[in-house]
Amino acid sequence: MSERASRVELSYPADLSGWGRDKIDGSPFRAYLRKTHNTATPGDVWTEFVGVGCCGDTLDFPLQVESVEGGSAVTEDTEFVYTEREACGIAGGWQVQSAAGPTE
Repeated sequence: MSERASRVELSYPADLSGWGRDKIDGSPFRAYLRKTHNTATPGDVWTEFVGVGCCGDTLDFPLQVESVEGGSAVTEDTEFVYTEREACGIAGGWQVQSAAGPTE
């Protein structure tokens, strides 16, 4: 088994909404990442999602692994920190649920 990753820096796109940022910063989302990713390597891109509210839809967005301290194994003790990177054209917030939102 690989050595444990003590800290993983993930970047999110600049156009992730404030609501989305609040969701990924919470302990439930961090616990989800620890359960769904066995390893982290710089350059990995994880397509993740957050709910967008009462309509039950989801917003998909890419998280990119920027750096890893320690080994590559993600465990329940791995710390996740975030940084912002360039926008990638995601549509977030309430527009996802409205006629003004994405149509694809």
